[in-house]
Amino acid sequence: MECNVIEQILTEALSLTEAHVTTDGSHYKVVAVGECFDGMSRVKQQQAIYAPLAEQIANGELHALTIKTFTPTQWKREKLFNM
Repeated sequence: MECNVIEQILTEALSLTEAHVTTDGSHYKVVAVGECFDGMSRVKQQQAIYAPLAEQIANGELHALTIKTFTPTQWKREKLFNM
């Protein structure tokens, strides 16, 4: 599955500010940034990412996902200190 398709699905479903998806073969890494994650537990954030991708996961297009979620404020801090 193409990374840009995953980014588009997530951005539209969750009204994300940013979505970055990379792949290493069958493993995908998702970095999602949006206000929708504010106040959510880590589990709820993960579920929010999985929900719009459920069909692709069920039919085997997507297999392994690593997910990192941030609010825009958290993302700004993350970029400042870790990139």
